[in-house]
Amino acid sequence: MQLLTPEQRETMLANGRRYQSDPDFEPNPVVKLFTPWGACTWLLTDLDPDDDDIASGLCDLGFGEPEIGSVRISEIAGLRGPGGLRAERDVKFVAKETIGTYAARARIDGRINA
Repeated sequence: MQLLTPEQRETMLANGRRYQSDPDFEPNPVVKLFTPWGACTWLLTDLDPDDDDIASGLCDLGFGEPEIGSVRISEIAGLRGPGGLRAERDVKFVAKETIGTYAARARIDGRINA
């Protein structure tokens, strides 16, 4: 499974371009990625237009400290779990709130709830 669909990639690139011109831009997450064998979850909003392997959003590595940051899509794609499991895209995820709202709740809960 591809981590990002072509449509998600285009939306995330557009968000990245808008963020460059408007640092106060606060989009909804476009995609939710997770590790089925662990507690890692990413709610990603945009891709860097200058390096589309770098995504930004809410990152939770399962240590109780979710934070807004960036990650390389290729690094997530390279993760392997037991039996060769790979990170996956939550195909049912539809964002209902801005990334800031998800981040505020995640800081209180110590994990992403989406």
